[in-house]
Amino acid sequence: MSDWPILSVVTFLPLIGALFILVLRGDDEVVRRNMRYTALFATTFTFLVSLVLLAGFDPGKAGFQFEERYAWFGLMNYHVGVDGLGLPFVLLTTFLMPGVILASWNVKKRLKEYLIAFLVLETLMIGVFVALDMVLFYLFFEGGLIPMFLIIGVWGGPRRIYASFKFFLYTLLGSVLMLLAMIAIYWQTGTTDIAEILSRPSTIPADLQTWLWLAFFASFAVKMPMWPVHTWLPDAHVEAPTAGSVVLAAILLKMGGYGFLRFSLPMFPVASEYFAPFVFVLSVVAIVYTSLVALVQEDIKKLIAYSSVAHMGFVTMGIFALNKQGVDGAMFVMISHGLVSGALFLIVGVIYDRMHTREIAAYGGLVHRMPLYAFIFMLFTMANVGLPGTSGFIGEFLSLAGAFATNTWVAFFATTGVILSAAYALYLYRRVVFGPLEKDSLKKIADMNWREAAVLLPLAVLTIWFGVQPGVVTSMFDTAVNTLLGQVQAGLDLAAGTVKQAALR
Repeated sequence: MSDWPILSVVTFLPLIGALFILVLRGDDEVVRRNMRYTALFATTFTFLVSLVLLAGFDPGKAGFQFEERYAWFGLMNYHVGVDGLGLPFVLLTTFLMPGVILASWNVKKRLKEYLIAFLVLETLMIGVFVALDMVLFYLFFEGGLIPMFLIIGVWGGPRRIYASFKFFLYTLLGSVLMLLAMIAIYWQTGTTDIAEILSRPSTIPADLQTWLWLAFFASFAVKMPMWPVHTWLPDAHVEAPTAGSVVLAAILLKMGGYGFLRFSLPMFPVASEYFAPFVFVLSVVAIVYTSLVALVQEDIKKLIAYSSVAHMGFVTMGIFALNKQGVDGAMFVMISHGLVSGALFLIVGVIYDRMHTREIAAYGGLVHRMPLYAFIFMLFTMANVGLPGTSGFIGEFLSLAGAFATNTWVAFFATTGVILSAAYALYLYRRVVFGPLEKDSLKKIADMNWREAAVLLPLAVLTIWFGVQPGVVTSMFDTAVNTLLGQVQAGLDLAAGTVKQAALR
């Protein structure tokens, strides 16, 4: 298997599926069915191949595995590989995409282009988590904007054009600064190879780290998104089709957190330590403020979107705690949130397909007609709240523990977000599911069908399994986190030694 370019296979298999769909001709129901099954087969096969990747991965080995390197354009290399930080997100992406295709089964408008957009997007998302060259990373990172821009702008709601342009401009403008920072790193180090740069902690001087950190922060903060550059996310979620919201919340937001772990901490450790209090403030504001905003929402999707911003606050708080519990917690929150938020948007899609409204006031008493739906909705609501026994609890607890070890006040204020999340999540559930079934439009609503249940059941199983057996997840990135923190400490020690020598002179 060492000679098999498995990372490239996993990355580009969805693209091959997109090419098959592209050559299909006709617009009758048989052709449409073939398109759907081609997309489902491509995403399912990609997931199965990624399981081979998981089986061959050695979690106890530091550094990158399954590396592939080919000369490309002279300046850069096609260099890919994974470690414990990238592999969980590759698996999360490949695991969710078959469900995304199934959730889109009833789409009729420009079906060919719709399916191709999602398959191309899958390739670009996987590429972000395996790229080990800065130029390659940037191409994948920015390339993902295009299919998502089209998904929102073509298949979205009434204000889709506004939402798609806002999403595109926010994320693109932030990334321009990151590109400039990458050019500066190349001038400083003479290479665009990420692995090589990480192996030389003394390469980037401390005074330059501040500016480079801020440039990368501008991109990753928008991508997550962090407060106050989060305003594009609720609009994008509300207008995006269900499958688009799932991908946006479950995977695209995680690129910001992954970027902090891959670039900001190990490459700019001095700046990361210096700006940690600043990030703590933004994280706490995000957790508390967006939770309060979620409490007053009348649109289900918008409420879940603000919930995502609050959860990403736990991620940034854990990352910049700069200790093992914090980083472990940030990784776990991102993986858990990928499952839970994706499921919640799918759950909204189930009733939207029947009623064509996301207004909370349009529902009530669904438990009387949709008991299976009510049960699944309750499970993911509890996970979103962080109930012990679900994956949501593990990540939030570790993030808070890491923050507490660094700053008790940060942990104290962030904990209020856990209480507020219970308030808005349970308030939403009560208004939609419980109460009398009074509205005539709901009295004949049908419960979940086999396709909808098949999409949500695997997510439910993993949400419980990871909550009961968190070691299944943490063992995958444990060595990588230790290596990352070792790189951060080495960079800090080197900077402290340089300052001491300068003082002695």
